[in-house]
Amino acid sequence: MRRNWSPLPDRENSLSDAGVPAWLSNSVGYEVYIRSFGDGNADGIGDMVGLLPHLDHLAWLGVDVVWITPFYPSPMADYGYDVADYEGVAPEFGTLDDFDRVVARAHDLGLRVVVDIVPNHTSDVHAWFEASRSDPEGDHRDYYIWRDPAPGGGPPNNWMSHFGGPAWTLDEASGQYYLHLFLPEQPDLNWRNPAVRSEFEKILRFWLDRGVDGFRIDVAHALIKDEQLRDNPMLMPLDGVTDASYRFICMDHRYDLTQPETLDIYRSWRHIVEQYDAVLIGETYVLDPADLAKMLPGDGLHIGFWFTPMHMEWEAGAIRRTLSAATEAVPAGVGWVQSSHDESRPVARYGGGDLGRRRSLGLSVLMMGLPGVPFIYQGEELGLDDGVVPADQLTDPLAVRNEDSVGRDACRTPMPWGPGPNLGFSTAARTWLPIGHGVEWSVASEMADPRSHLNRVRELLRVRCAITDLATMPTRWHDCPGDLVGFSRGDHIFVLNVGDTVASWQPGGRWDCVYRSVGFETDSSMSEISLVPAEAVILARSAPGPT
Repeated sequence: MRRNWSPLPDRENSLSDAGVPAWLSNSVGYEVYIRSFGDGNADGIGDMVGLLPHLDHLAWLGVDVVWITPFYPSPMADYGYDVADYEGVAPEFGTLDDFDRVVARAHDLGLRVVVDIVPNHTSDVHAWFEASRSDPEGDHRDYYIWRDPAPGGGPPNNWMSHFGGPAWTLDEASGQYYLHLFLPEQPDLNWRNPAVRSEFEKILRFWLDRGVDGFRIDVAHALIKDEQLRDNPMLMPLDGVTDASYRFICMDHRYDLTQPETLDIYRSWRHIVEQYDAVLIGETYVLDPADLAKMLPGDGLHIGFWFTPMHMEWEAGAIRRTLSAATEAVPAGVGWVQSSHDESRPVARYGGGDLGRRRSLGLSVLMMGLPGVPFIYQGEELGLDDGVVPADQLTDPLAVRNEDSVGRDACRTPMPWGPGPNLGFSTAARTWLPIGHGVEWSVASEMADPRSHLNRVRELLRVRCAITDLATMPTRWHDCPGDLVGFSRGDHIFVLNVGDTVASWQPGGRWDCVYRSVGFETDSSMSEISLVPAEAVILARSAPGPT
């Protein structure tokens, strides 16, 4: 199933017509949330040694790119997204030698490895910040964004943290505030300082020289801030709004996010990664297609994640608008996602149980047919619902530090692999989060059932892989009847029934059904297709018969 792959170390810069490495074309990515994937040292936390044997599962599934969430040394205030050292591996995750073994094994299996880089902020125990805080006159002070209080006292402006409260914390010793768009333990770097840019160019080369194939860039839309640090306009009053996430969206983030100068950073990074045939994938958390297009001008980031599908309703018009808007704005650079370690799982969002699984898989069929790179979040291939996490076992700072916030623990529970202690994730007496699922949803159980969600996803990836023109064919949306949503890519049609009743459609001509999300049965040379509720199909144009 592997394609467009040339093993390391014989790397050659091979660009597709779209300006991205040829190996990325027609690929499918997979997110490994390292803490919850596999525990190799029985401490209840996932690690590199635990990841290593499960790479075979990813190769069997048919993915091409493995994205590993942060594994760097960290005090874990935000579970690795508060980095204390960008050129190491946290002891709970293993060693650099363990990481090297993961990369080598992945490459042997034909998998590319993308690592998470966190450039917007560091940990407050990073050596740069400790020097910045301890010496206001030193060179590292300007590595971060420090400002005097507002004229009347208090924070320098009205910016808010994603995690609740002001985006500023006062340093009593110096009398100045430092900026943090996330936790106070995650101070924002000053990307207007050339020294910061130089530091990260060295960090990129460090990991590229170890064999990684690219970077998923955390908070890719927010590195540069408004030079004047102007107040953001308010979209709605905050009165009565207590949930941290909702408070954040009450503000028009005109000056703290999506500043155009950020693109210059990725243009310079592009010159570096092209020397290694590597890629830049942005966590571009913007929900407007025009804003996404601005983040992907063609000479910086190769791919930008499109997160709006995580917030859309299960309604035909909403699905078509959300998907078509991104393809029209960014014809080839979209990273398609319907789940991640930051959002409730799609099975839960789309009704839960079997209904949620059918809907999630049906949406996956559409995403697998669109131009760009679809990503699967670990457990999505199993059809996992949100995991069950008792209130006294919550760990996410969003939930722990904000009384009215649910947090993200339910989508981060450990991966269920099979029968036995902790469903094969760990032999520890207690895991960092409870397992959250039953054995019937484990990899081993679903692998043994030919009609399982897992095997349906694997078949979907196999069919997608066989459609060799997906990287080049334009997308043509159809005016389907009723609650059907569909489009053509070359000689293939992808269509989903969003409604609650059986729907039929005559697309014109004769078609072979090569994939059904609600069954493995396929049909040949038909002029009409019928779909049950939440079913998606892939049609291939029938070959002309003998004359």
